[in-house]
Amino acid sequence: MAEPETADDGGARLDASRFTALRVTERDDRLHVQLDRPAVRNAIDATMVDELHAVCAHLEAHPKVLILSGTPADAAAGAKGVFASGADIAQLRERRRDDALAGINSTVFDRIAKLPMPVIAALEGYALGGGAELAYAADFRIGTPSLRVGNPETGLGIMAAAGATWRLRELVGEPLAKQILLAGRVLTGPECLDAGLVSELVEPEALLDAANALADRIAAQDPLAVRISKAVFHTPREAHPLIDTLAQGILFESQAKFDRMQQFLERKKK
Repeated sequence: MAEPETADDGGARLDASRFTALRVTERDDRLHVQLDRPAVRNAIDATMVDELHAVCAHLEAHPKVLILSGTPADAAAGAKGVFASGADIAQLRERRRDDALAGINSTVFDRIAKLPMPVIAALEGYALGGGAELAYAADFRIGTPSLRVGNPETGLGIMAAAGATWRLRELVGEPLAKQILLAGRVLTGPECLDAGLVSELVEPEALLDAANALADRIAAQDPLAVRISKAVFHTPREAHPLIDTLAQGILFESQAKFDRMQQFLERKKK
């Protein structure tokens, strides 16, 4: 399992060399994590789960935007792009009741969903089963026309138990969610866009550029305001409007609020 490492410049950085199932690239305001098990279409195994936990630990301590992507297409090799084809079936077949009760995938996906700063999933090719549930845990999803999203778990004698039964209904509505979860429907890229499951479709070569452009827009906001807004957004309905008022009280005392509003007023005078 990869662990955070402190860089020479005093800033904490993940040591990319310690990862085997992920490739990580870190900048001051974002972390790009590429799922990297192309031989098995990025099937999510125990090693990948452990490494995703290490990523979460790092981002919980050093909040920044997370971009998740899979293996890009390789035209020269004739390989298609893929986000994640699901859980590693060879490992999944051997799991028993106690493994299910441990919530191996659901625990790490929930941790990703609750990261302080937004999570962007850049989706190409297959995002099935656990791969789809990982995508559902993101705050934003950008796809390509080749994207295929679905939860085929009932065809394997199990259920989608890592967030799909409730996140998917919130994202696309109950009728479509039931088609995916109970009837094995797989959505194409355009269908994902029509359903609002992805915010935009771009060509494969533009996918990471689109994800980084969105990260740029997030980075242009006040980080504390973004963090608090995300936390408040996911607060249960009954906690509002009290939680909104308390959160706003914190932001009203931040130096960034005074600085940014002053800059706005000065621009308006010109």
